Amino acid sequence: MCCTEGSPRKRDLQRAPEAQMTVPLDTLKGLATCFPSGPELSGAGIAAAMERASERRTASALFAGFRALGLFSNDIPHVVRFSALKRRFYVTTCVGKSFHTYDVSNSVPQDICCMAADGRLVFAAYGNVFSAFARNKEIVHTFKGHKAEIHLLQPFGDHIISVDTDSILIIWHIYSEEEYLQLTFDKSVFKISAILHPSTYLNKILLGSEQGSLQLWNVKSNKLLYTFPGWKLGVTALQQAPAVDVVAIGLMSGQVIIHNIKFNETLMKFRQDWGPITSISFRTDGHPVMAAGSPCGHIGLWDLEDKKLINQMRNAHSTAVAGLTFLHREPLLVTNGADNALRIWIFDGPTGEGRLLRFRMGHSAPLTSIRYYGQNGQQILSASQDGTLQSFSTVHEKFNKSLGHGLINKKRVKRKGLQNTMSVRLPPITKFAAEEARESDWDGIIACHQGKLSCSTWNYQKSTIGAYFLKPKEMKKDDITATAVDITSCGNFAVIGLSSGTVDVYNMQSGIHRGGFGKDQAHKGSVRGVAVDGLNQLTVTTGSEGLLKFWNFKNKILIHSVSLSSSPNIMLLHRDSGILGLALDDFSISVLDIETRKIVREFSGHQGQINDMAFSPDGRWLISAAMDCSIRTWDLPSGCLIDCFLLDSAPLNVSMSPTGDFLATSHVDHLGIFLWSNISLYSVVSLRPLPADYVPSVVMLPGTCQTQDVEVSEETVEPSDEMIEYDSPEQLNEQLVTLSLLPESRWKNLLNLDVIKKKNKPKEPPKVPKSAPFFIPTIPGLVPRYAAPEQNNDPQQSKVVNLGVLAQKSDFCLKLEEGLVNNKYDTALNLLKESGPSGIETELRSLSPDCGGSVEVMQSFLKMIGMMLDRKRDFELAQAYLALFLKLHLKMLPSEPVLLEEITNLSSQVEENWTHLQSLFNQSMCILNYLKSALL
Repeated sequence: MCCTEGSPRKRDLQRAPEAQMTVPLDTLKGLATCFPSGPELSGAGIAAAMERASERRTASALFAGFRALGLFSNDIPHVVRFSALKRRFYVTTCVGKSFHTYDVSNSVPQDICCMAADGRLVFAAYGNVFSAFARNKEIVHTFKGHKAEIHLLQPFGDHIISVDTDSILIIWHIYSEEEYLQLTFDKSVFKISAILHPSTYLNKILLGSEQGSLQLWNVKSNKLLYTFPGWKLGVTALQQAPAVDVVAIGLMSGQVIIHNIKFNETLMKFRQDWGPITSISFRTDGHPVMAAGSPCGHIGLWDLEDKKLINQMRNAHSTAVAGLTFLHREPLLVTNGADNALRIWIFDGPTGEGRLLRFRMGHSAPLTSIRYYGQNGQQILSASQDGTLQSFSTVHEKFNKSLGHGLINKKRVKRKGLQNTMSVRLPPITKFAAEEARESDWDGIIACHQGKLSCSTWNYQKSTIGAYFLKPKEMKKDDITATAVDITSCGNFAVIGLSSGTVDVYNMQSGIHRGGFGKDQAHKGSVRGVAVDGLNQLTVTTGSEGLLKFWNFKNKILIHSVSLSSSPNIMLLHRDSGILGLALDDFSISVLDIETRKIVREFSGHQGQINDMAFSPDGRWLISAAMDCSIRTWDLPSGCLIDCFLLDSAPLNVSMSPTGDFLATSHVDHLGIFLWSNISLYSVVSLRPLPADYVPSVVMLPGTCQTQDVEVSEETVEPSDEMIEYDSPEQLNEQLVTLSLLPESRWKNLLNLDVIKKKNKPKEPPKVPKSAPFFIPTIPGLVPRYAAPEQNNDPQQSKVVNLGVLAQKSDFCLKLEEGLVNNKYDTALNLLKESGPSGIETELRSLSPDCGGSVEVMQSFLKMIGMMLDRKRDFELAQAYLALFLKLHLKMLPSEPVLLEEITNLSSQVEENWTHLQSLFNQSMCILNYLKSALL
């Protein structure tokens, strides 16, 4: 062992004794607010997160990782800290790359391997680095210096102690991030497995090892004070007892040693037969009780006065108890484990047993199926291999609820009061279907279980298993199982497909069998999918023999049968559009229209088994997830692949929100539900088909916190070909009639300008009031009289100046004259487009010789109209300008042979174009009338 000092300057490493905290009686209420679990996702929060996601480049053009649901704890022990300002306890648990203090922290680059906390900061280690978080979110300090993974952290006043797997101990100053002291231990002799700062022991730490010995160090003087030989068993846990100088030591054998480190004297020993001690905690509310955790999820409660076991909390967790902590001066025990659960137990019974007070719990095993529930897109139903059915809210985790485990005989369990229900629990749910139409009247969820013939019903409103187990009475074989389920949109009937090929209908209210499809069986092979349309008129079933059958729902008669190219694996119906999706065993997807009963689209591209599919709410997209770790989005109208991205874990389930804002996925060996925001709702997305040689990129799964800002320099951002805006040409094809982009006010009322001006003309001009003189004039005489105002009898003179022949030609006339020479009229046409209706009338009126124009200019104008009709561009402008020209100069045209010839040519052009358009209009109107009146 060698010792090195990281800084020549010695700091005072004194740590004050544990503060005596007085907690008010409303701590339970405080804990309720400390455990709301996560920030509420308000509309503004979602929009802000979506805006941040849109600024970041992702491998997927349609979906960006948003957050994960249903994750609360893992195998890292929790930490508890007390806020003196708010007078509340805060519990921090680890979830992958983030930690929850029931608010959510920012994520770190790797999975968190250990945590610690003091009254101000939370410390989280990931790899060989650890960081200090303020306000549970902001990284304020980062400490780098270890070469191996850090597995122990211990706050120590203004310092923090870290230990890695190579048994290198480093003491850091928190605020300067400087290394104060480094101790190196030989792993073969003393491999550090636990660390503790004994109360009132100034500048001293106690280290436990896997070899069984313990060492007491003074870190200020850098001296080893004492070595405890131990009990020849590895130390797994160290915990300070309420009494000074007394420490509880947990061993690999399941023993707990209560030892006085001042006199090196063992006070008492306890032993648990459940394996190594994982964590220890003492009650500090006046009861001499110690709690010890075990790898099998049991917790033992020991009376320190009578030195005996007083209670066992069996199955407190389904996995090892990672951490347990008694809150100071409160009868509350906080526990967490790798089963994704965080629980609070209260000890208020007469015998000292604990009962569950509050909990935050997700699935403890990977998920088997997920589906959105309801039409608001705020609840997701999920089934797991742990046998539970749970509902997770996308708005706030306080709306989560568990529907529990399925029990084979619920009434028997209640009657006999069985505590251990493991023997009567149903197997995991493999598939389920839900409908909220009649959820307040009877059960609205039907589920089939692994290896079971009967299907269970569930009630979402009551959050419990339903009253019926639906199965045919004549079935006696044990090898027949339920393989597919569906529930009608009205919530009255459930359709169940079996592995024997039978498809039955049951009433959800009474559980009565209402018939089956086919004489003996609907299919010769196992039923792979069942679906009922939105009007309960048609039932679609498919079997492993490769047949797709359409049945009349009411009389159970076979209507049509379709042979598939391969055996189907999954079937999904979009009821609103009547589109049916089929995933086949050859990794291809077929899309059928249930009205015409024909295949309308076929997709291929997956390299592995397709696990699940989902339709977008409008039925335009089909999203598929496969074992090749890809999620692909197919555009049904165009029949093309428009989006594809890879994941580091194969997706098992996908479900699209009914509102279209999120895509929910579950993955292999993951306990959570991952949400992906739909970028097309808040950003411009190019939906161009992906090329055949497109290579998708790998996208990381989102964490439990919302997507954070990522700074990207302008130099690193490259223009993407997918997001290049499409510039439409002025004319798509020379044979197409193209309209201008001008508003209707520029050309529609050109023939009615005189009427409009007449209506808008005031009845009489406004009169200016005459100002009264300062001295009122009077007439001289004996009787004073006021002088009458003088009348102006002069006729009003016109203020309009008649320029006559002095009028100058406008730019439009000049451009028309140039057009006679070079036959180019684009400039003249642009001048008319820029003018308003009054300006256009003035320009056309000035074309006549009486107003300064000439016959040649009028001829040039008619040639410009002919050019517009030939090019079939600005079609409505040509018609409006020509109509106004004829209205103004119709009387003059017959007297000019040149103009008469031009008008004759224009007449044939207009008639030819209009005849073609009229035939197209008539054809379109005929089709529309047929669609309105025909019975489809």
